[in-house]
Amino acid sequence: MTGTGATPATLDRVRRHLVGLKMPRALEVLDHIVRQLERGELSALDAIDALLAEELTIREGRRIKAALQMARLTSIKTLDSFDFSFQPSLDRNRILALAQLDFINRHEVLHLLGPPGTGKSHLALALGVEAVKAGRSVYFTTLADLVASLAKAEREGSLRERIRFLCRPQLLIIDEIGYLPVIAGGGNLVFQLVNARYERGAMVLTSNRGFSEWGDVFGDPVVATALLDRLLHHAIVVQIEGASYRLRQHADLMPDTTRVRPITAPQPPRRRGRPPKLRSMDQDAG
Repeated sequence: MTGTGATPATLDRVRRHLVGLKMPRALEVLDHIVRQLERGELSALDAIDALLAEELTIREGRRIKAALQMARLTSIKTLDSFDFSFQPSLDRNRILALAQLDFINRHEVLHLLGPPGTGKSHLALALGVEAVKAGRSVYFTTLADLVASLAKAEREGSLRERIRFLCRPQLLIIDEIGYLPVIAGGGNLVFQLVNARYERGAMVLTSNRGFSEWGDVFGDPVVATALLDRLLHHAIVVQIEGASYRLRQHADLMPDTTRVRPITAPQPPRRRGRPPKLRSMDQDAG
């Protein structure tokens, strides 16, 4: 260790410092970096940089893992693993541009529309993962789970707190809109959340139903109109057409009656006046 000017006593102190600073990865690679320094493969400054980079990498990995758990992104999907060649209707460059996350800064709503199995959830999850890596707060839920949690909070008198909690993430992802019927009153609860996040937080929504069918989805055309009034005001609509990726190996076995048709996504409507008045949380509390 004469080449580095480091004595055993000095190295012992460095190890104790790393333990005190809670830098386990740096402690683990210290001897390896010292040997590189002795062989002249690294300068003193490069050695410090390498030591800190190793520690930063493992800490960032832990941060991302914890943030993914907090976001409920238990199923990790990435854009690299998405098969764009199977869905030629998708503009790959447009999706990669969305992954720059500017829509989060603008508090916009991204709608991913398409038949079942065409990759909507994969893209939503992948964008959520990108957001977490970039240090953004994210929360993922299905519509069914969301409505259930809001209804439970309403019964327990904690609806305001629940909506406040769901307004904290910079990006809220709501998956599977239209797959299951919404319980009575559920649409109004979703409206209260959407209204609270309106122009304050970004969202990604996935649906297998066109906007004209949302009255059926939420069981109330008035509620659906009020929802779309806000969700389409600052909106990005990505429509995916094509066959199910999950069933691609068995497409020849699918009967014609189950073949999906493209969803028509209308242009966001102009906002004219105020939407129909809905039951508010103040009325709920009364």
